[in-house]
Amino acid sequence: MTTTEKRTGGIEISVRGARKNYGDFAALDDVSLDIPSGSLTALLGPSGSGKSTLLRSIAGLEELDSGVVVIAGDDVTTVSPQKRDIGFVFQHYAAFKHLTVRKNVAFGLEIRKRPKAEIDERVDQLLDIVGLSGFQTRFPAQLSGGQRQRMALARALAVDPRVLLLDEPFGALDAKVRADLRTWLRRLHDEVHVTTVLVTHDQQEALDVADRIAVMNKGRIEQVGAPRDLYDTPANDFVMSFLGDVSRLNGQLVRPHDIRVGRTPDLANAQQTGTAENAGVLRATVERIVHLGFEVRVELRNGATNELFFAQITRGDNEALGLQSGETVYVRATRVPVIPG
Repeated sequence: MTTTEKRTGGIEISVRGARKNYGDFAALDDVSLDIPSGSLTALLGPSGSGKSTLLRSIAGLEELDSGVVVIAGDDVTTVSPQKRDIGFVFQHYAAFKHLTVRKNVAFGLEIRKRPKAEIDERVDQLLDIVGLSGFQTRFPAQLSGGQRQRMALARALAVDPRVLLLDEPFGALDAKVRADLRTWLRRLHDEVHVTTVLVTHDQQEALDVADRIAVMNKGRIEQVGAPRDLYDTPANDFVMSFLGDVSRLNGQLVRPHDIRVGRTPDLANAQQTGTAENAGVLRATVERIVHLGFEVRVELRNGATNELFFAQITRGDNEALGLQSGETVYVRATRVPVIPG
């Protein structure tokens, strides 16, 4: 049994009062965060929010101005990266181009002078897990971008790190490969159970793979929680706006898929669900209809305020309504998250 399989329960990583300034810019402004053992936690936020600085501080690649980093109960604030027992994967693979896939994955074990039989067994196991068992003798240049990133993850896992840190690992890949790797990463995590922290600016990626999400903005953490909790009960307007599309009706932020569209006020006035608040029925003009595969985005102009917003409806609803640009419709939000004032 590997050490990652033994570590379950409790807090694996704890950051307290982390501050980091670059001149007058506060990259981290009194950040505190606990990451449970065995979890996959996403640090989500726009560029400049501090998510990569926080990750690099956990790794020891950035020295905090103040604050404490604890990993597995050990204060590692002043410990070098090499002694923190972490695996790190960057957006760009940093592969050894002159080494085969097998040698790349084995590198960390070889410099630790592990027995050859142990290295062979561990590398074979990991290449099988990441789906590269038939690629041992290939060089990085002979792999696709997705395969190189899987190799990088196998290399990081080879030394059985206490935690795995991923900094925008799929950011350089195209959308289809990125979506496939998200699914693969979630399966990999469920198999190896290593505590993982993923930095991403992609909301869908965070919602897709993470157990918990920490939403960051301007060097601070706005909210931490399970993806569904953050999506349904955001702490503030920023979290709601960043964690998915929003429209504004009667001054309230709502999800576009929670907007009902009808040809008459009665049709729009659907029974509200859950704890939804009444956002009222509005008259609007259809500006544009965009077909997005199984969904349809209806771009609308508010008849009272002239503001643009959009609703997300099913193909079936769109066909039943027979919407056309320029038509008048009536809309109402069937669910409005209660955001603290």
